[in-house]
Amino acid sequence: MKKVLVISHSQSGQLTKFVDIATAPLRQSESIKVDYHRVEPVVKYPYPWSFYRFFDAFPEAIHMNGCAVNKAEGLEDDYDLVIIAYTVWFLSPSIPIVGFLKTAQAKALIKGKPVITFISCRDMWVMAQEKMKGLIEGLEGTLIDNAVLTDQGGSIYAFITTPRWLLTGKKDPFWIFPAAGVSDKDLAASERFGQRIVSALAADLEKTKQPLLTQLEAVSVNGKLIGSEKIATRSFMLWGKLIQKSGMPGSFPRKVVITIYAVFLVAMVLTLVPINLLVKKLIAPFRKKALQASITYYEKPSGR
Repeated sequence: MKKVLVISHSQSGQLTKFVDIATAPLRQSESIKVDYHRVEPVVKYPYPWSFYRFFDAFPEAIHMNGCAVNKAEGLEDDYDLVIIAYTVWFLSPSIPIVGFLKTAQAKALIKGKPVITFISCRDMWVMAQEKMKGLIEGLEGTLIDNAVLTDQGGSIYAFITTPRWLLTGKKDPFWIFPAAGVSDKDLAASERFGQRIVSALAADLEKTKQPLLTQLEAVSVNGKLIGSEKIATRSFMLWGKLIQKSGMPGSFPRKVVITIYAVFLVAMVLTLVPINLLVKKLIAPFRKKALQASITYYEKPSGR
């Protein structure tokens, strides 16, 4: 009997759907036992978010501070495979997931184990996954696969549809904008990951600690966004530190700085982001090899 642990935290429920569909073949297998640990913060984060609560989480998210979480109960002492499913908060793994992965319990569960990550997010996840790689390495686990589902609307539309979804809970299409979030078609198709994992476990392939999800289109990096993510991460780190120094979460001085930052962020999205995309398009023909090398690197270990 193979034993698989699935660790996740979902606010809107979209990630939960991804996890449930992708791991359905494992639950249906008589030779696999699946345990689910849905991470719960001691102090829950709101959904939908209010404006200030949303941006108040930004400094702690980007600086990977984590939060206090409830202990996982009823789990086995040893697993053959661990799946970590997470969403992206401000180009980082969500605060609750980071909080759990910083516990001694997480270290005991993941040490020496092959790990697969599932990501459900808008479309910018590369820097978050780099941070997740560091967390898994620190826990002495081995990342063997990554599968990513991204927003159906694409980068431009998501600048509007994603904030609307997070701040109001509404993800339906409106005016010229498509629905927010991952499409039902992509969610349904994620069952292929579970089917491959079942066959791999049956053949003891997880013991090799090599990728199991290759040639399944598990991950596809948008090369045009890699540079933007790197620039945004540096900016986020600086602003995050400034906001933290301005006061405790929820304090008036911190809200003042958050307001200034929100205005700056909107201005950057409306001006610098389009300029950056235009510049990248112009120089792309001269950087094809370098760009392809970056895409290949960030698509590892599963690739397309």
